[in-house]
Amino acid sequence: MDSNISKFSESPVAVDHSWTLAAYWHIARKRLARKADIDLKHVAHRAWDVAPGEVTVSPPAIYLPNQLERVTGWEAKRFFPYVHPARTMEGGLTAQQGPTRGYLLKDVWLIDGALYKGNASHWLARKPSTWPRVVVEHEVHRGAAYCTLNGNTWFGTWLMEDCPTYALACNEGVPFTTAPSARYPLFTQTPAYEHLLGMQPLRLHSAFFHELVLFDDLSNNRSRHQRYSAMGDKLLSHVDATPHPGVFILRGADGDLRLLRNELEIAEHLRTHRGFRVINPMKCDVPTIVAACAGARVVIGVEGSQLVHGVNVLQPGCGLLTLQPPNRFVSYYKYLTDRDHQHFGFVVGMPEGDGFTIDIEEVERTLDLFPS
Repeated sequence: MDSNISKFSESPVAVDHSWTLAAYWHIARKRLARKADIDLKHVAHRAWDVAPGEVTVSPPAIYLPNQLERVTGWEAKRFFPYVHPARTMEGGLTAQQGPTRGYLLKDVWLIDGALYKGNASHWLARKPSTWPRVVVEHEVHRGAAYCTLNGNTWFGTWLMEDCPTYALACNEGVPFTTAPSARYPLFTQTPAYEHLLGMQPLRLHSAFFHELVLFDDLSNNRSRHQRYSAMGDKLLSHVDATPHPGVFILRGADGDLRLLRNELEIAEHLRTHRGFRVINPMKCDVPTIVAACAGARVVIGVEGSQLVHGVNVLQPGCGLLTLQPPNRFVSYYKYLTDRDHQHFGFVVGMPEGDGFTIDIEEVERTLDLFPS
């Protein structure tokens, strides 16, 4: 075991930093209330900029006339400070990308997915058990958390946001994440991606940290771009990345319902007419998925987390084309492609029953707008 980690040789009560029953009940009450007096980062011993921020200007998206008039619903938080996505898609927006920040804390407890110090806490996982475990399994000299609450909830967020932070954690201590449980197991594809990316995190249910490092790593600054690009390079090192026309990544009926009724028809059309590869990530192992996406000039599919498989290895100058449900337009990937010097385009569908359809001709015309 790493020299920075050791098992408690005695019960937690015997540790110098007292773990009393009163402290346990204090945490339990906060767990049940699902709130804390203050955020853990506010009681940091030290805070610093890991990487500087910068000012960026967004490029326009690629789309046909009258597409945005079809949009009937959107996630407003993805278009801050604009409510409707039109202004975001027009481009030319100046944005302040904040710095990447580090926070050093001392004497912190991890109990069942949440970190505690005094009256402060920081959540790393959703919906913990009603009664946290009393036993604290590890004592860690200096740990660094790279996981986040959202990354532990959604696979796409884990791969696009938590995994790039892993490199920062390795530089600051023992990189750790919350351990899976019967109720919240690992994402199916996590082990394979960790293997390809060389990630070897410590998974913990509970621990006491003499020192703990947390990060603010949500800004799309140059540091995050470089770390995400390095991840893509690691994935590509395992496969043949010869350029090819593109890959259609099927979504089907998995995840939140975004049912493209003619999805298979569009995929087959692009396969036969443009030489696109077609991949169903729910029916393939990760090496097969990476091999299919590697070298794609365009990644296409219904807007959703399955597209992350292609975005991971998309190269600068290449493009992402999202097929958008009219009642749930989302722009998350545009911020990533803007950051990574790629092109973002979309086609908005027409409602049909509990799903939507996409005009194949509009897909063709939009693809023709992408730089060759």
